[in-house]
Amino acid sequence: MLVPAAAQAAAPEPAAPSATATVATAAERAAAAAADPVIVVGGLSGISIAYEPIAARLRADGYRVSIFQLPNLGLGDIRESARALSSYVDRVRAATGAARVDLVGHSEGGLVSRWYVKYLGGAGTVDQYVSLGSPQYGTYVANLVAVLGLGSCAGVIACQQMTIGSSFLADLNAGDDTPGPVRWATVRTWQDELVRPVDNAVLADGATNILVQAWCPLRVVGHLGLVLDGTTYTAVRQVLAGAPVQPNCFAV
Repeated sequence: MLVPAAAQAAAPEPAAPSATATVATAAERAAAAAADPVIVVGGLSGISIAYEPIAARLRADGYRVSIFQLPNLGLGDIRESARALSSYVDRVRAATGAARVDLVGHSEGGLVSRWYVKYLGGAGTVDQYVSLGSPQYGTYVANLVAVLGLGSCAGVIACQQMTIGSSFLADLNAGDDTPGPVRWATVRTWQDELVRPVDNAVLADGATNILVQAWCPLRVVGHLGLVLDGTTYTAVRQVLAGAPVQPNCFAV
């Protein structure tokens, strides 16, 4: 949701980090350069610069990366943001010559990306989907705004759509959580202050659901931290590379 501010896959047993888990090898960088372009999809109130840390890590590892800032900073209808993402994906594909792209969506960006894949033809243009702290099944934090006397999310449409039980989420979660040939993954953290309950950030139907603390129990990662944290990044990079997920608990 704010920047600065279901069924669950069984968590695998933690394993020791590999020696190459932090720094990509030359072979890995070459593979990344030949891989799908990666689009980092921002969240509610997330300006592009907030996503430069994860974009810079990806570029350093050889990926072709761009950042999609949500129209009107994501305050409006998530479905409209998804239509804008669809146009952006087309531009990236035209500029790079790539048939498909990979999407890494933070918070609301994960919902925007899912709507695009499920309802706007993205199943044919997206290879891999990774969400970071996205309220796939809503968050009590959005519901809490009304409890505090600020009305229905203080009039913010996207916030209303992220409330648990919203009609938007009912449509998004109808049927298969993971449609098409897209490879689906989610990353979440116990310390997420904006997605509560935390397990509402997972997807069913065969998605790879990664809980940072299942691997690294002492790692403290907040909502914004998911785009800053080194351990989280190692998991994202492994997913994009099609490698086994073994987050490096000591990555910075």
